[in-house]
Amino acid sequence: MAIDFKGRVAIVTGAGGGLGRQHALALAARGAKVLVNDLGGARDGSGGSLSAAEAVVAEIRAGGGEAIANGASVTDWDAVQAMVQQAVDTWGRIDIVVNNAGILRDKTFAKMDLADFRLVLDVHLMGAVHCTKAAWPHMVEQKYGRILLTTSSTGLYGNFGQSNYGAAKLALVGLMQTLGLEGAKHDIRVNCLAPTAATRMTADLMPEEILAALQPQAVVPAMLVLVGQDAPTRTVLCAGAGNVEAAHITLTQGAWIGLDGQSPERLAEQLAQVCDRSGEMVPPNGSAQGGHEVGRAMAMLKPA
Repeated sequence: MAIDFKGRVAIVTGAGGGLGRQHALALAARGAKVLVNDLGGARDGSGGSLSAAEAVVAEIRAGGGEAIANGASVTDWDAVQAMVQQAVDTWGRIDIVVNNAGILRDKTFAKMDLADFRLVLDVHLMGAVHCTKAAWPHMVEQKYGRILLTTSSTGLYGNFGQSNYGAAKLALVGLMQTLGLEGAKHDIRVNCLAPTAATRMTADLMPEEILAALQPQAVVPAMLVLVGQDAPTRTVLCAGAGNVEAAHITLTQGAWIGLDGQSPERLAEQLAQVCDRSGEMVPPNGSAQGGHEVGRAMAMLKPA
């Protein structure tokens, strides 16, 4: 069955170039009305211009689609509220938010200025919070919404020199987990996408031959599925070079180490068993971890 977005209204942040541009073009090509947001700043977040967003809007309109431009910084709560209202005033609703805007301020943790750490958190994490928060009441009222948060392999698995970026990107997975639970009764589905793509964000991080294989277009199918009508929720997809994988935060079966004075030594002795991944699970929510632990404790402490 074809995935189409006729009648849907989408906001894509950071859509003036790279991956965001591809997201906006793909949604518009499949019928969505798209608000193209881009601050128009440099890779490190400095500067700003509406021209990048306007160029993508022109592309969409040239292809017969509907689009408007917006130059809000996702770090500016008032500007983000106005952006969502702009979409609602223009088209009457907001169905999809693709949180794609981001910056890089890479340095090793030892050399990183705390201002650069905070700014990256502000753009990636709070930027997504702002956009999602502004759209949320509209989605609750219409009983429909699709939120996509852009995570990263850096957040999921780490990358040298990107402690700020990694912290922000894994925080978005935590945000997804709870928003997916809270949005379920309103048919608001929240997912994460970890893209591997050649954009200005990665231009000097990889060799040319690898960049050539990582076309941004290859990430778009995963985005379309994660914001479609039949989208899953609380799902993390990784995509790049024509491949798609799912990432999970799992819980091992672990071991009961007791509550006495020898518990630390017992844990040290059984650490390999605690870390053994055979039989690992994906808990449906945070309380399931506690349920697993209490259940095992009760079984171990039960009189023979």
